[in-house]
Amino acid sequence: MNNTYKPIEDYKRTTIVDILRGWALLGVVIGNYVDYKFIGLPSNSKNIVTTILGNIHQYVFAAKSWTLLSVLFGYGFAVLIQNIESKGKNPVGFFAWRMLILFVLAFLNSAIWLGDILKDYAFLGLILLLFYKCSAKTILRVSLFLLLAIPVISGYVNTLKYVVPDVYSDLKYLQLYHCGNWFDVFEYNLLGTYYGQMLNLAYAITVHIMMFACMLLGVYAQKTAFFNRLPEMKKTLKKTFFISLAIALLLISIFEIVFSIDLVFPTYFRPGYWLILITMICIASGICLLYYHNKLQTVFVYFRFSGKMTLTNYIVQNLLAFLIFSGVGLKLYNTMPFWFYFVLAISVFIIQLFISKWWLSKFNYGPVEWLWRVLSYRKIFPFKKTKSELISKEVEAVVIEV
Repeated sequence: MNNTYKPIEDYKRTTIVDILRGWALLGVVIGNYVDYKFIGLPSNSKNIVTTILGNIHQYVFAAKSWTLLSVLFGYGFAVLIQNIESKGKNPVGFFAWRMLILFVLAFLNSAIWLGDILKDYAFLGLILLLFYKCSAKTILRVSLFLLLAIPVISGYVNTLKYVVPDVYSDLKYLQLYHCGNWFDVFEYNLLGTYYGQMLNLAYAITVHIMMFACMLLGVYAQKTAFFNRLPEMKKTLKKTFFISLAIALLLISIFEIVFSIDLVFPTYFRPGYWLILITMICIASGICLLYYHNKLQTVFVYFRFSGKMTLTNYIVQNLLAFLIFSGVGLKLYNTMPFWFYFVLAISVFIIQLFISKWWLSKFNYGPVEWLWRVLSYRKIFPFKKTKSELISKEVEAVVIEV
């Protein structure tokens, strides 16, 4: 491959995008670790702590992270495409190769975690290539159409009759998960990915459409320089935050009333994803507001470093959980109280914040990010920072923290 292909330089990265990625990682690790509580025969033990943490997870984190990451993936896709095109190259072949590598990483990650999402990004990334030449207006229209249609799509898919094994509770599969043999546990996770996501139409159709709509929003954001214009849009951000908060609270109230008196939404209309989307927008706009009003700057510095190592941190989170909960590790399975999974996830995330900051003070990339770049561009990039870069980063860190 021609050496004119180069990654985006660090100084050209948009800080708020990395911060949002860092925040999204928190929701990802909480969601993934909480899922381990539900692998196995269900436990009916509930208390006030479980209820509170469960509600926090449901209304603040559940599905808000992967929708936000989907937006940021679409944004990153558009930035990369623009970078390749600016050098007079055709980005299709390059990006397709990059997604193929991501498929390989996804397969490896699926062997340790049955809820892998990398394969979805790789698959939808290839479809995004069909839209990279479209105007911002066309991309926004397609995205809004999909988002408006998602309750109907979800309702229709929910009426389809199909049967897939439940690897979360079927003893035939749980034996693999509880086994001390690495390959048996790998098989369990791969089967869980296959049955729970690839053959489960609620995931394979509805979730993918939702993801793709969010990715298109990210592409639109890049084409309109949305994230770069945020410092000038503080009033708009504030309005967005309060309006989305009001709508989210209204929808939550409606859902609680509907479920408490056993009402049901029309068969072909399931608006749950609207609540997820509006809550995600509320949280993301709130983070942007805090950042551009110079609040929590030290926290955001750490989030930024974590966000620059999203892929590494995500895979490490899954590897740690694999070794803690499965039969080849500490064998905790679903035996611990709900709060344990929730608190463990936050603890792992906080530790990763500090490690990410330390790591990127010494190295140019996270290890998995570096490997992905090397394979994508087919050339070796400097992994460790030079002395001059270290001095420059120390000065930059002082400026940022001040």
